[in-house]
Amino acid sequence: MNIKVGFIGFGLIGGSIARALKKSDSSIYMMVYSRSINPLMQAKEDGVIDEILSSLNDRLNECDFIFLCAPVEYNESYLKDIAGLINENCIISDVGSVKSYIYDSVHKLNLDKNFIGGHPMAGSEKTGYSASTDILLQNAYYAITRTDYNTDKDVAKLTELVRMTGAIPIITDPVTHDYAVAGISHVPHLIASSLVNLVKDNDTDANLMKTLAAGGFKDITRIASSSAEMWSQICMTNDKQIVTLLDRYIESLNNVRNMIIQKNRNGIYNMFIDSKEYRDSIGINKGPISKDYSLYCDIEDKEGAISSITLLLSDNHINIRNIEIIHNREFVNGVLLIAFYDQPSMDLAFNLLSSNNYTIYR
Repeated sequence: MNIKVGFIGFGLIGGSIARALKKSDSSIYMMVYSRSINPLMQAKEDGVIDEILSSLNDRLNECDFIFLCAPVEYNESYLKDIAGLINENCIISDVGSVKSYIYDSVHKLNLDKNFIGGHPMAGSEKTGYSASTDILLQNAYYAITRTDYNTDKDVAKLTELVRMTGAIPIITDPVTHDYAVAGISHVPHLIASSLVNLVKDNDTDANLMKTLAAGGFKDITRIASSSAEMWSQICMTNDKQIVTLLDRYIESLNNVRNMIIQKNRNGIYNMFIDSKEYRDSIGINKGPISKDYSLYCDIEDKEGAISSITLLLSDNHINIRNIEIIHNREFVNGVLLIAFYDQPSMDLAFNLLSSNNYTIYR
């Protein structure tokens, strides 16, 4: 029997999951409910979905999987609506960046056995079904958060479905997931915003700090330009883990403050050494923070895709400093990160790749 997948909400992530699954196996039957009907009509015309649901009704009883892809504040309500509609073997998952929050609602509704949280770490500054693609999740990390209520068989089913999108599943639990993303995403966003406000509130009358701001300051505060609405919502839903790590960060800042007061040069030196070694072990941008000449490129995960790009650049005498597949693309556009040595090389590569029909992001 063919797999049947339901979607509640159908924007960038839901649309991309559906596109990727349909591309992987055209026999998968997709039914979708969303408050906005026009994107669903377009998706049906595109052949991405098979059925538009006018309401949350007993048609959902046929689904093997249901993805909650609506904004976080609506998912609790949708869970209540579908609790009495699904079959006992249906696996419900979501796509939110915070997991513990929704599990509270899941437990209240006795859906623990059916629910396995998910967090695809891919995205775009664009929203809606029209921005979705069948390669958005390719080679992107996809966290799957299980609990003791979930069977190995059900986790394996969801994991296999995720693999069909081209994503890389990582299985963890809700609390560990939320702690990890608080450390590498949520707290850094708060720090970046507070650092920008520190400069704003303490600048000279002539705005000398703002005038001189460049290089390192711009690099470490780039994420402060993110959506205020989205990040305030994240802070409210992952508050416990964020506060835990903020307390530890405040303690570490106090230690740094004390070392400076005490003129503990050796302590400060060791702090810089430790952070440099750890930072250098992460990803493509190794070494001290410096001017970044990088492009992001959308490519399909198929044989020869990367070599075609490198050959094109090589034939045009453009040197590449480094190249990397971006697995965590939640707030980054493009699958492939290509780094160059200088601005002219990056500009030449941008024009060359664009003229050869690659989608490039600066």
